[in-house]
Amino acid sequence: MRKHKSDRVIGVLTVILLGIGLIVIYAIGPMRANVMNATYGTDYSENYFFLRQLMNVILALAVFVAAFKVPYQWVRKWGKLILGLGLVACVGLMILSWMHSPLASCELGACRWIKVGSGMSIQPAEIVKFGLVLYLAELMAMRKKEGKLTSWSDFWLPFIIVCGLSLGFVVVIQKDLGTGVSIMAIIVAMLFMSGIPLQYFGMALGVIGACGVLAIVSSPHRIERLMTFQSEDSSDSYHIENAMIAIGTGGLFGVGIGNSVQATGYLPESINDSVFAVMGETFGFVGLVALVVCFAVLLLRLLRTANYLHDTQESLVVVGIFAWATAHVVVNISAMTGLLPLTGITLPLLSYGGTSMLFMAAALGLVLQLSCYTNREPRKEEEVQVQRTDGVVRRRQEQMVRRRER
Repeated sequence: MRKHKSDRVIGVLTVILLGIGLIVIYAIGPMRANVMNATYGTDYSENYFFLRQLMNVILALAVFVAAFKVPYQWVRKWGKLILGLGLVACVGLMILSWMHSPLASCELGACRWIKVGSGMSIQPAEIVKFGLVLYLAELMAMRKKEGKLTSWSDFWLPFIIVCGLSLGFVVVIQKDLGTGVSIMAIIVAMLFMSGIPLQYFGMALGVIGACGVLAIVSSPHRIERLMTFQSEDSSDSYHIENAMIAIGTGGLFGVGIGNSVQATGYLPESINDSVFAVMGETFGFVGLVALVVCFAVLLLRLLRTANYLHDTQESLVVVGIFAWATAHVVVNISAMTGLLPLTGITLPLLSYGGTSMLFMAAALGLVLQLSCYTNREPRKEEEVQVQRTDGVVRRRQEQMVRRRER
């Protein structure tokens, strides 16, 4: 496929969202510093969180450009290595947490970050997500080409091992169901678009759903969050109540930058998981609608790129990234508006933090590169149906050949 111009909408919206997030952190950063200093006795300056986020945004832009420029043929070769590094980092984090090492950063009983320097940390789960997308795309595309998408030894065994380890480390060991939801979304979306027969997809979906239910019922704090979501007692739903207060206080046009009240300590995790609620208070209903439109357009452009890529592996990579971003956006916004139970998951490109932003920027940069190789016509429905039946047809043909040889 001859290279053409990239989908500039993806690039423009990525930069816009990074800029909006930086503005919000600039506005509420001093409040966050005051809360942390008063609560934990730290000595953060008023500009600490803004300067850290500014550094994160600069690095994210650099990673975004690098992912756009580095040839995909080179990136695809490193999928297994990236996934391996992520899993090894998860093992390292688990060992460090068991040893109570200061290198393991733990909050509220969950260890999810590895400290690598003064005030700096890495979240291994984000490395796993990026590597998982690249690995599954390669595995599924290769097995589809060979007609072995339903083969136990060639496809299902490595698929189950890799996905099981990824979810096991993130959901069970790190107690991070929010990130686990995004990994499940990646797995389900890529599996569906791989062209696997629907009966196999249905069985896989049932197993994944059962694992999700088991992860909830086996954890007391997740059951408590679910009960809180269903409870009408405001004392049991402090976080949700204050998120709704923040959004309601914003009214139509918001209270303005720097005038947020909920960010002064009332709303937990105001610069991380709750940034959407703070933006509702700051920019109002109009601002939130504009933000949702930006995300919707970005996600639709990702889906469009996947639909216009006729190379199976490239299309699957974009589908995985689409599912990854969609899970974060939908779960975060739904939690902040009381539509889903609370879970720790960031709002892409907006929430405070480095690892999540860097890997999301890398993923979007990769999609921007692949958008240079789309076709003029989308993939036809007939091609998708052929993908679903291709493996079954090949197996039947092989069986017929064996019978004739006998």
